[in-house]
Amino acid sequence: MPKELIDLIAPVERALLIGAPRKGRSAKHRTAEHLEELARLADTAGAEVVGEVVQQIERPNPATYLGKGKVEELTQTIADKDATLLLFDDELSPSQGKNIEDITGKRVMDRAELILDIFATRARSAEAKMQVELAQLQYMLPRLTRMWAHLEKFRGGIGVRGPGETQLETDRRLINHRIKILTQRLTEVQKSREVQRGSRRGEFQASLVGYTNAGKSSILRALASDSSIFVENRLFATLDPLTREVELADGERILLTDTVGFVRKLPHQLVASFRATLEEVLEADVLLHVIDISDPLWEEHRAVVVEVLSELGANHKPVINVFNKSDLLPPDVLEALRERIANLIPDAVFASAETDGGLDALKRALLRRLRAMRRVVELRVPLSDGRLLAELHRNGDVLAQRTDGDEMIVSVRLTPEALGRLGARAVAV
Repeated sequence: MPKELIDLIAPVERALLIGAPRKGRSAKHRTAEHLEELARLADTAGAEVVGEVVQQIERPNPATYLGKGKVEELTQTIADKDATLLLFDDELSPSQGKNIEDITGKRVMDRAELILDIFATRARSAEAKMQVELAQLQYMLPRLTRMWAHLEKFRGGIGVRGPGETQLETDRRLINHRIKILTQRLTEVQKSREVQRGSRRGEFQASLVGYTNAGKSSILRALASDSSIFVENRLFATLDPLTREVELADGERILLTDTVGFVRKLPHQLVASFRATLEEVLEADVLLHVIDISDPLWEEHRAVVVEVLSELGANHKPVINVFNKSDLLPPDVLEALRERIANLIPDAVFASAETDGGLDALKRALLRRLRAMRRVVELRVPLSDGRLLAELHRNGDVLAQRTDGDEMIVSVRLTPEALGRLGARAVAV
């Protein structure tokens, strides 16, 4: 199909980015970086960024978020740039979004709505699609008046994909009914996940968490030696959790799960609807917090992830901080960062998923964590109980064994759970 025809069917949105940092706050110094990330989000959603508008404000204007003069300037900038979409870096109230649309005649989206739209296009599994639809409907519910108005005016495009297209004729009662159905279905999925997790109990489990595009999927692919794992240098490439078995050393194996990436100002509807998926994090024995050390804002990204983990109730979990993409930094810069980080996070691990041996330090850290969780015990096992001996070898790390009459004395390292399950069938020395 000719490109001109494709553009006619689905014209590319021309997005104008709008940032409004508060006066007297450190955030104003990072406005450029925040808008750069917003531009990447817009690109991921399929929009073309045509310009930026920035205003420092004491507090948001209750009616239009920006000041009256800046809104007038915004209208002129829209004409100059031929913009078709206004993207705000902060979340707008329903009335603020509607008022700006009425004044400018252009569709308005905030960061939360943009992230929801990206998730709608990236969802692949039935579960992810239900989770995203639930989050979109919860976001849409208090914004019905504005949503219906702009959906009638603008057919297709960013922000109206997913459930938006099929909800043009619905009212609040139907949306609430759909939310109830999705919640029930996701509860059923959660029960199914609990059964799956039950089958993994006794295995050492680690979960990859981190800011979006920090390289979590690349680490999983490299550690599992699985080239089929999808990796893309874009935001939110992974929505569904993916678990693989990883071999460390000396025959030790663990289960490693990749999870959805986080981002600043992550819509709380998404955190709530993806809670069942993110419960993989709560079940993990250790979290691998992957941080892109090549990103100048890695400290802010780390703080965002810590905040979301706290919201999930996972802030008590043991964490290994993995500073990834170290191969992208010049040696002198990397060495300076190593010294600084060593003072802040003494047990930090530096890694690269793209270089040979770049994950060796991470493997060693995981092996230490695995062995630290296991108790070394000596058990007397009847020689006739070959099944128990096999289970000890399969579920533990057998350090030594010797025969004593018609019994075998086995020195083995076991997790507390495995010890409770298998130790009851033997006599402790």
